[in-house]
Amino acid sequence: MSAPLRIALIASARFPVREPFTGGLEAHTWSLARALRARGHHVELFAAPGSDPALDVVELPVHRTSLSGAARSDVSMPLDAAWMQEHHAYLRLMLDLSGKDGNRFDVVHNNSLHYLPIAMAPAVRAPVVTTLHTPPTPWLESAIQTGERCPVTFTAVSEHTAAAWRPLVPAARVIHNGVDTDRWPVGPGGRHLVWFGRIVAEKGPHLAIEAAREAGRPLRLAGPVGDERYFAERVAPLLGGDITYVGHLGCRDLAALVGSAAAALVTPCWDEPYGLVVAEALSCGTPVCGLDRGALSEILTPECGALAPPDDVGALADLIEPVTRLDRRAARERAERFCSLDAMADSYASLHREVAA
Repeated sequence: MSAPLRIALIASARFPVREPFTGGLEAHTWSLARALRARGHHVELFAAPGSDPALDVVELPVHRTSLSGAARSDVSMPLDAAWMQEHHAYLRLMLDLSGKDGNRFDVVHNNSLHYLPIAMAPAVRAPVVTTLHTPPTPWLESAIQTGERCPVTFTAVSEHTAAAWRPLVPAARVIHNGVDTDRWPVGPGGRHLVWFGRIVAEKGPHLAIEAAREAGRPLRLAGPVGDERYFAERVAPLLGGDITYVGHLGCRDLAALVGSAAAALVTPCWDEPYGLVVAEALSCGTPVCGLDRGALSEILTPECGALAPPDDVGALADLIEPVTRLDRRAARERAERFCSLDAMADSYASLHREVAA
């Protein structure tokens, strides 16, 4: 048997990796860290303060910035103070990994959305793997181009995301995000629909409410409010009657809610790089009715869901009744075959061993 690897897993500095998760990136990182450890590897998770201590977390040094009046008046200053705090936290980490501290690891896996782990990869002693979770951004694209050759090995969470990055990262291999099907068990279904995720405009929960009302179905919404203004102006006024916001739930309660739904509505207003909520719903045996954006069509098949054209609430509403009649066993089987945590973790473990050789 091969010796276990020593893996540095870099997470977000903005949101802690713990339940209840702020978003899919935090849930994915938490699951990946646990799965790699279960395979015998030594994983240190570099993550935001407040992350799950059971994951052997090293907190990223995110320090509150105190600026003078003169500094705040500088017109070149970034408007978001958190940007500077994250920059300094990742800079400190990458300097540590490029020094003696870097000898402790066989591979560094950058699972954050930050540019510095890419830009500073040439200085790091261990090989660096970066997972592309988003479409191309100026910060990440420029980081890749800081030298003549970027030494980072890239993966992408979907074919859709890999295609978006292909002009700059032609060799990114696709490793689909996976969910722990034991933590998302099959539920009995029911009459209500469910929408769950981070409540922000790009996720489109207001469209789910409109479609559910048009279809005459009750809807339960769950998730953290990521944009208070959007929630107050576009979501809260639509609540009432059969449309209920149940709050930000932990995994067990959320899985029970999703498993008791007739169907899950997934309503992105942008091109989803993956769509972890789709995999989670399917694992619960709950078919998915969504808008055809980004990678959703890679996950869904006609046996477990249906997609309406982007932003077409009427077409989405028309699909709801047929989708609720789909076989829940087919949904679960799709999750087990296509987007299981085991398949994802095995692929990453194989890649880590390959680059560390």
